[in-house]
Amino acid sequence: MNPISDDVRRRMAALVIDLEKAGALRSASWAQVFATVPRHVFVPRWYEQQTTEQGITAWRLHDSSDRDAWLTAAYSDRTLVTALDPATAEQIDARTWTGIPTSSTTAPHITAGMLEELDLRDGHHVWDVGTGTGYLTALLCARLGSRRVHSSDIDPALVETARDRLAGLGYTPHLTTADARLGHPGSVTFDRILATCSVQTIPTAWLQQTRPGGAILTDLDLGIEGGLVRLTVDGDHAAGRFTATTGRFMAARGDAHTYPRKNRPPYAPETAIRPTTVTAADIRDHYPFRLLLAFHLPHSALVYHSADDGTLSLQLQQQDGTWARAPITADHPHTVTYGGTHNLWTHVETAWQWWNDHDQPTQDQFGYACDPNRQHYAWHIPTGHRWDLKAP
Repeated sequence: MNPISDDVRRRMAALVIDLEKAGALRSASWAQVFATVPRHVFVPRWYEQQTTEQGITAWRLHDSSDRDAWLTAAYSDRTLVTALDPATAEQIDARTWTGIPTSSTTAPHITAGMLEELDLRDGHHVWDVGTGTGYLTALLCARLGSRRVHSSDIDPALVETARDRLAGLGYTPHLTTADARLGHPGSVTFDRILATCSVQTIPTAWLQQTRPGGAILTDLDLGIEGGLVRLTVDGDHAAGRFTATTGRFMAARGDAHTYPRKNRPPYAPETAIRPTTVTAADIRDHYPFRLLLAFHLPHSALVYHSADDGTLSLQLQQQDGTWARAPITADHPHTVTYGGTHNLWTHVETAWQWWNDHDQPTQDQFGYACDPNRQHYAWHIPTGHRWDLKAP
């Protein structure tokens, strides 16, 4: 096991102080873990996002050859992308690609917040869904001991690389290659399941493999928006709430390297332009409101649209081609253009009115519950107002 240099220890200690000041680290036990497990070991190479002269998002590869830049990145409080989807990656120059990220190491404040939310206790057995670089797995091993930690990833190469990195630090958790949505491949039950990928509903296998009274913490993707939920499992039923810790993750996938391409129907013809009380800025600036909007229109999408004249808009769309968009770069932001059989933006205005009438509740004032019959719903905890969500 390689010793940790004094320079690295100083950087680790500084990161812990920053996480404590931000409120992400709240317990002495987790602060000690973060001060013990070196993050740089798990990110010897990473991609920095940049924009080309053509306005295209690209990813520039960096590695450990520049030690200071490497350590600065590793001990910064930000997510570092570590892999790109080969089906979408296109090389621009020797070290730059376009493409969709498929793996990363999560920003430390999100990781710390999730671990604090998980409420781990000595003796707990935990399943880490989405091994990735192995850093989160290492943190769990440092807290619980390797034999109580299981970790899975869809990509066998990531699993084997993580195994080597973990072993180099003296950690030997149970590692498996699997589509975790189908359940852990072993006959194991857990006190906690922690997933660093998003799912559209809680997999039935997770409910079945969590001990009664145990907890699941994952990113729930409802289409327009989603977020971290912490659920307590009671038999085949689970209920809880969206957490104060905010963060979004890459979607769970069934392929080791790529995401399936989605066929999008053609946009419906433009129907009308009208005034609106809700602008694109209102939606972009308020995460809890976007979450509420997802309750109203589950499995719809919120995307950016660029018109031929250069106008950038925020567009709400459904799978049948119905859409509505509000301009971001325009002289008249209080307008909406829509197409299709109905005006989607009326749902935006209804949700906006409700959110403001209820004092703009934050995400942790919304609950979520599900069962194996794919019934799931959200509710406003103070009032009990409920939104039934359609299974995808």
